[in-house]
Amino acid sequence: MRADSTLTHPTTGTAAGIPFVAVPPAVAADRAPMILALHAFEPPRSEAALAGTLPLASLPAWRFYLGLPMFGARLPEGGVAEVNRRGQADYLIELFGPVVEQAAAELPRAVKDLRARFPVADSALGLMGVGAGGAAALLALAESKLPIAAAGAVNPIIEPQAVLTARERRLGIPYSWNETSHEVAAWLDFAARAGEIAERRPQPPLLVVNGQQDDVVAPERGRALHDALAAHYPAEALRHIEVPDLAHTMGPEPGLEPGPPAPGNVLADRALTEWFHSHLAAGPQTSSPTEETVRLA
Repeated sequence: MRADSTLTHPTTGTAAGIPFVAVPPAVAADRAPMILALHAFEPPRSEAALAGTLPLASLPAWRFYLGLPMFGARLPEGGVAEVNRRGQADYLIELFGPVVEQAAAELPRAVKDLRARFPVADSALGLMGVGAGGAAALLALAESKLPIAAAGAVNPIIEPQAVLTARERRLGIPYSWNETSHEVAAWLDFAARAGEIAERRPQPPLLVVNGQQDDVVAPERGRALHDALAAHYPAEALRHIEVPDLAHTMGPEPGLEPGPPAPGNVLADRALTEWFHSHLAAGPQTSSPTEETVRLA
């Protein structure tokens, strides 16, 4: 069943097995572009929390906030205890890597299902993510054939070493590296893979937002990604900004619902809104999405 183009309130559902919150365009339209958004491991750690934290409220576009694998309705058998077990066994290989990879790989089937059910334009889409969701967005830019018109990432995990170092500080337990984990870390190091991201044609304009209060991913990492891409991108299609009051965790625990507006979050939302206003339009897409191959599942 296709949603009415006059829908004015957010709706929830499942697309190709992926839970979502759908927010209609600020102005009703028969053909509005779509934006897919992926949440973080920490607050906002659900599709509903992200929809409230970064609502992009004035955009004339459909916003679809998607739940990550192993979160919310998609917890593995054993629930939160099993997620914790995987993180303790090998955070990179058994938890972070598989979630990021699967989140990127399943975007094409989510798009196919959402297009069949909502009045969205047949155009290249917008893509955004926060934290680990930002890593999934960058992985999609590096590897997928999904038509992407513009992308934005807030406090993205640009390379896994930052997360592992933060866990070591918090838990006091060093991460045990092995040959496989070194390979996975290199695969998910997006500054090192900047050349692959830049090879996309057409090149999707990319905005990277870092918080100066981020104690996991220092703003310098976002700047390094920007600088690695700058040699390949036109200046107007690439931007890195630092938000003074923005922390890595963008809301209170448990992170399943949005918290009260915070200055850093509001500024990040404004930056994303302006970016997509400038770079997202309802034109024809250039290729058909296909499911990606998963290597870590």
